[in-house]
Amino acid sequence: MADRAGMKRVLNKVFEALLPLLAVPVAFLIGAIMLLALGANPLEAYGAMIAGAFGDVSGLTQTLVKATPLLLVGLGVCIAFRGGVINIGGEGQIIVGALAATAVAVGFKEWPGLVLLPLCLLAGVLAGAMWGGVPGILKAKLGVNEILSTVMMNAIAVQLSNYLLRGPMIDPKEIEAGTRIAQSALLPRSVWLARLVPQTLLHSGAIIAVVLAVVVFIFLWRTTIGYRIRAVGLNRDAAKYAGIKVPFYQALSLILGGAFAGLAGAIEVMGVQHR
Repeated sequence: MADRAGMKRVLNKVFEALLPLLAVPVAFLIGAIMLLALGANPLEAYGAMIAGAFGDVSGLTQTLVKATPLLLVGLGVCIAFRGGVINIGGEGQIIVGALAATAVAVGFKEWPGLVLLPLCLLAGVLAGAMWGGVPGILKAKLGVNEILSTVMMNAIAVQLSNYLLRGPMIDPKEIEAGTRIAQSALLPRSVWLARLVPQTLLHSGAIIAVVLAVVVFIFLWRTTIGYRIRAVGLNRDAAKYAGIKVPFYQALSLILGGAFAGLAGAIEVMGVQHR
């Protein structure tokens, strides 16, 4: 019996490891069926897609640039999911993270880059954490559905961005020119993230994202807090019976999810947009 139980655990782990790999060909198959239904050649479509994303240095670096904020947001979503809550407020958290990083960079542009750059990243993290914390606290204290509250926070963030970029944070040059384009002033070069490949947009934020992916894995699977978050996500009643403060860790999961999304916004504006 013990051997059978051990074998079953091994098979389950193997299946969990292979599941993401199996999802890729299944997704391609479904896409191919849809393309055929539309009268398109799936081989030509996938060939163009792969060549565009990985066919040359420009395509590969651009793919990595686009993947960087997605990876950071995905890490936040992963933490929330492990905590048994669903964070679909990444859009709003990215926006407030970008706004916070921009405000700090423009407001303290005379500060040395060694101080200002990490401060901008921290501002993005804190802004995103605060934005994720609102639905987290509502969930913990009042039982408000986090799906609804995070969607509503997205809408609020968009309107906040529109107000700030057309008002207090608008580029003074836009006012002087009379164009009033909704954008901030250019960030000082001291906070621009370093380019990894010359003549491309690939920046050091990609390295930060990969390092944080490892950190999140260690956090979730090798720390006490990570264990408690996973316990809450697996079985709230059992976690509560074991003495784990379920509402606290649900709120913490959404706060951490927001922090990663806010960092994604800060890195995007510091590494690519520069305003």
